[in-house]
Amino acid sequence: MKQLTVILLILASALHAQKKDKYESARLKMVDSQIAARGISDAATLRAMRTVPRHLFVLPEDEKEAYSDRPLPIGYGQTISQPLIVAYMTELSRPAKGKKALEIGTGSGYQAAVLAEIIDTVYTIEIVPELAWEATARLKILEYQNIVTKYGDGYKGWPEHAPFDIIIVTAAADHIPEPLKEQLAENGRLVMPVGDPAKVQELILLTKKKGKITETVLEPVRFVPLKRLK
Repeated sequence: MKQLTVILLILASALHAQKKDKYESARLKMVDSQIAARGISDAATLRAMRTVPRHLFVLPEDEKEAYSDRPLPIGYGQTISQPLIVAYMTELSRPAKGKKALEIGTGSGYQAAVLAEIIDTVYTIEIVPELAWEATARLKILEYQNIVTKYGDGYKGWPEHAPFDIIIVTAAADHIPEPLKEQLAENGRLVMPVGDPAKVQELILLTKKKGKITETVLEPVRFVPLKRLK
């Protein structure tokens, strides 16, 4: 609770100064040099990455590193992904107005915020209770009214709100959970790292057309393991 209180105080202070965003130039440079220069071209994704203040989604002591080209710890053994990976997974999902997404692994809420800048609604599940509470508070303070958060086991998805046009899993497992496949909408896209959680994994894209799911293997990646509730 102490860490949550500190984060809320810092967020409140940061929002006070939001009109004088001292990291705006760093954020724009990040998108130009780390993301667009490496092939991400979807206009909506680039706009969202330029908009979301990543420095408000990292630990206070890492604020100055928020726009660096690497993942950062966010506490409880979890990380916020490298900006390029967030942009890549977002672009792969083909976000657009009118779509609904499910994210497994809220973390600090950054990926959810990026999606929420583009699509109608993001449902996001976090299994680490402290992160779930912190992300919920952070996203509320940042006034993301189209993000619905939940503490729970993301392996089971969120059937009450299915089907989803987009499913993004930000943790690795040795297989894609069947409930997530079942909750993918027609013409939907699911992006998830698959492989040994202790080693390098492969980013997998599933697409569903006429009820048939097609799997495409993409880039090697490294994500934290997908946790389950016991």
